[in-house]
Amino acid sequence: MQKTVYNKSELRNFVNETISGKVKTLEFYLNFSLEASRDIKKTSKYDSIREEIQEEIYHLDKQMVSLKTMQTQMRKVLNSVSDTIKLGSLVITNKARFYISVSLGEFFFEGDRFYAISPESPMAKIMLGKKPGDSFVLNKIGQEIVEIF
Repeated sequence: MQKTVYNKSELRNFVNETISGKVKTLEFYLNFSLEASRDIKKTSKYDSIREEIQEEIYHLDKQMVSLKTMQTQMRKVLNSVSDTIKLGSLVITNKARFYISVSLGEFFFEGDRFYAISPESPMAKIMLGKKPGDSFVLNKIGQEIVEIF
């Protein structure tokens, strides 16, 4: 992996904007589903359709709560520099790039693949407190910490 310098502030903003975009998309689908549920006639003939829409609204609500929780958690993620891995660290290993923040998963930033992981995830838990040069093994896959931003 080539040595690149990343701007953590821009990375943090990118993750926040990604979450906000997902919230806006979900709000659109939620409003659409609510409107559709109001338009369905109140006869037994349409009970199953109404039930399916209510189920969809329930799932969308759960996703919205999850995204709102991510937004709240991102407020705790600071851009401070540290010699050891902690919440807010951008960790470059010999295999991947991890941003310890929220459980957003894989994303691409400045042409590179990153993984936004929660500090509660097994990967983050095993990395917390480590320094560049330290190694770890998770799921029989060994990695070495190259850099921390």
